[in-house]
Amino acid sequence: MSYIARTRTPLLRTICNIRMYSGEPGSGAGKGGGGGGSIREAGGSFGKMEAAREDQYFYNKQKEQLANLKGHLDKEIAFHQEQIKRHEDAIRRHKEQMAEMDNK
Repeated sequence: MSYIARTRTPLLRTICNIRMYSGEPGSGAGKGGGGGGSIREAGGSFGKMEAAREDQYFYNKQKEQLANLKGHLDKEIAFHQEQIKRHEDAIRRHKEQMAEMDNK
């Protein structure tokens, strides 16, 4: 038996074992690193429904956070645009003062 054949076999067994233990969320205990509660541990349609509700909750939470972030950024943009306007007005006033000094 060659070195390659000996090293490949355990690797293939490991890959097959990993695939055997993967499953859908809510299909039973041990998925995703923990039980997740009695309903999800039991599996079946109630476990899948609970997993779907959990996914929907986090989807909605993320959507809400993104909306809050957009609102905050809109306020930041408005603030900076107002600052730009104030600075442009100050620049204009200073240029007018300099022009008056040059005319005297």
